[in-house]
Amino acid sequence: MALAHVLGVPRIGPQRELKFAQEAYWRDEIDEAALKAVASGIRQANWQRQHAAGLDVVAVGDFAFYDQMLNHVALLGCAPPRFGFGQHINLSQYFQLARGNADCHAMEMTKWFDTNYHYLVPEFKPDTQFSLDKNWLFDEVGEAQVAGFNAKPVLIGPLSFLWLGKEKTADFNRLDLLGRLLPVYAQILLRLKAQGVEWVQIDEPILALDLPVEWRTAFERAYHALNSASIKLLLASYFGPLRENLLVAMKLPVAGVHVDCVRGGDELSQVIDWLPATKVLSVGVIDGRNIWKTDLAAVLDRFDGLHQRLADRLWIAPSCSLLHVPVSLAGEARLDGELKNWLAYADEKIAALATLKTAFNSGRQAVAAELDDNVQALASRRASTRVHDAAVGARLAALSSVHDVRNNGFAVRQTAQRARFKLPSFPTTTIGSFPQTTEIRSARARFKQGELSELDYAAAMKREIAHAVNKQETLGIDVLVHGEAERNDMVEYFGEQLAGYAFSQNGWVQSYGSRCVKPPIIYGDVSRPHAMTVGWTAYAQSLTSKPMKGMLTGPVTMLQWSFVRDDQPRSQTALQIALAIRDEVVDLESAGIGIIQIDEPAYREGLPLRKTDWPAYLDWASRAFRISASGVADATQIHTHMCYSEFNDILPAIAAMDADVITIETSRSDMELLRGFGDFNYPNEIGPGVYDIHSPRVPSADDMTRLLEKAAGVLPAYNLWVNPDCGLKTRNWPETEAALGNMVAAARVLREAYRVSSEV
Repeated sequence: MALAHVLGVPRIGPQRELKFAQEAYWRDEIDEAALKAVASGIRQANWQRQHAAGLDVVAVGDFAFYDQMLNHVALLGCAPPRFGFGQHINLSQYFQLARGNADCHAMEMTKWFDTNYHYLVPEFKPDTQFSLDKNWLFDEVGEAQVAGFNAKPVLIGPLSFLWLGKEKTADFNRLDLLGRLLPVYAQILLRLKAQGVEWVQIDEPILALDLPVEWRTAFERAYHALNSASIKLLLASYFGPLRENLLVAMKLPVAGVHVDCVRGGDELSQVIDWLPATKVLSVGVIDGRNIWKTDLAAVLDRFDGLHQRLADRLWIAPSCSLLHVPVSLAGEARLDGELKNWLAYADEKIAALATLKTAFNSGRQAVAAELDDNVQALASRRASTRVHDAAVGARLAALSSVHDVRNNGFAVRQTAQRARFKLPSFPTTTIGSFPQTTEIRSARARFKQGELSELDYAAAMKREIAHAVNKQETLGIDVLVHGEAERNDMVEYFGEQLAGYAFSQNGWVQSYGSRCVKPPIIYGDVSRPHAMTVGWTAYAQSLTSKPMKGMLTGPVTMLQWSFVRDDQPRSQTALQIALAIRDEVVDLESAGIGIIQIDEPAYREGLPLRKTDWPAYLDWASRAFRISASGVADATQIHTHMCYSEFNDILPAIAAMDADVITIETSRSDMELLRGFGDFNYPNEIGPGVYDIHSPRVPSADDMTRLLEKAAGVLPAYNLWVNPDCGLKTRNWPETEAALGNMVAAARVLREAYRVSSEV
């Protein structure tokens, strides 16, 4: 009998209950007990859905109040000592690690592999100690058991935990901490065994990466140590094939192995060849990262022989945790019926898993109706006339090398741009968005509900734009933005106006903490029927004599932060989007907008996990950006923005994008990320972020001055801009004004210092 399970499920709740409870707790509107009650309700509902679908175990420990890596920092008693919390933290301190406080900036945050989920980065030093601290995992296991569920706890493995952290001391290898960490993991496993747990899922996603030899060899030592707990471990890898790590995984003393057969299916035969006769094989057969229905008949055809061979040693599952997809299509009352029939969210994927389990164990006739519905849905999508646009195909076919280069090189463009804008040294700007106030959100909601006319909505947004422009001029910022009051989301706003995109009503997924996004759905060929931002930006420019930036989202980010069609290469979809953005850039220039920012925060996120696969991606990704940006004159300045990513290993590709100005996140790393740009001799202008917008902490002018001085010690001062790390959408106006005022003051200090220096 094949068994079925999931590696994890969404933790936000069907109506984002966790988000609203978190934020209410942070505002002191509810207490800790009320927040925990909401969390318990979400967990219980998640377990019940898995159990009701016929899954054999339920995932426990996949829930987090903020982030699963932060959970493990708390569980393992290794909170950064700079916070002064010691090894034992409470819930308030847990959130301070994620959000910062008056004395400490928050822990660094970066992308979880190549997803749009962000995790908190553990900080390691030679004297880092570990000790079993929080009881959250054991409490949740007990909670599930009392409710009658067969609990399968989920842990991040010790090697992935260390790998995904960062050394905070020079000349130190965090792998050296493994010997201290393993006894704590062994304690965890022994406590789980004492609770009556049979299986523990232990995630080692770094097995899908290129690992140094010392890390690969450490797996054997680590898992032989954990084997002493005598509990069944299911080693889970996902997000790609194992490749040279395959034998490492198969030889470990664990009771079972999970492999991603969506992204790593080509090596399944090798996995089977090396699978020991006693081990369980969990196969990820349903895409845990996209929302298209799985071809169930194809899965059954592919794995039927393996089921006959392995029997109850075959487990079926999604490829990875379902954290990366929305909760349920049940909340999609307004989604187009034809398109909705092509989709599967987490609940529907669990139902599909149950169908597969029944088909394997009882025969296809037992679920004939479900399988027939699946066949019909797939056929409907293949035959739909709304998917392909001949005009888009013709335009793509006509692309040549002249479409992805500017008229002249950067040196010529820089001269033309400086003559046009006459900006001071260390020019100040922001990344684009300003606080989305209650008034803005209310006006948008009333407009969508038909309670506010289009004319009245436009007037309301213009008032907000005028307010943002006035605030920036009062603060003394040099290059202004219109504040993006009219935009719900930097991807959704554009996708709503592009052909080939569709939008869900309730397709929320967690990005980090309480931040949820609702990715658009790219189902067909993409084009731009009409201008998307020109009217708003031109209005903002009419209010000021200072340069006004046009704000756009780039093609790679539009791709990465959407649920992308899987019936053609992603590169082809990216080029379609690039042509649509190019049309908008040209129209902005024609409307008199001289500075245009094309944001690409997801550029590195799209990077394949294996370096051998990088060149192909970087080639089409940088080309897509250049196509979007290269239709303008030399005196038009193209900016891009990237945040929360390590760039040092792809700097040639970033330089190949040829943006006139790039702005990046650097404050949480204390300008550490900038050093690579200096070593590379990055040729164009750059704005290193001088304060963290994800924290309510307002840094002083002295704090920002220090960071700018560090930046000027790494890169030429005449190429530096001054800006926050990211957009200010999630902040409030008082803290925004205070922080930007300090930022402008810091820029003036640097101008004076470098004026004096140049005179001397």
